Amino acid sequence: MSGRSYTAVIERCAETGLFVGYVPGFPGAHSQGETLDELKRNLTEVITMLLEDGEPEFESEFVGTQNVQVAS
Repeated sequence: MSGRSYTAVIERCAETGLFVGYVPGFPGAHSQGETLDELKRNLTEVITMLLEDGEPEFESEFVGTQNVQVAS
């Protein structure tokens, strides 16, 4: 399978236990799932639908993550 690749940020909701994912800067590119596989399928479906409207205009650029240490 060829195509574009997008970086998704994934978190687990403390209230529901669901995995929640979004593509930073890509308006509307977010979804959830009970498993990581389900989340990936759902995100793929959402992104595919969004791309039907043309190339996205990103609101920001994902740079990365950073650990921040604070004194306790």
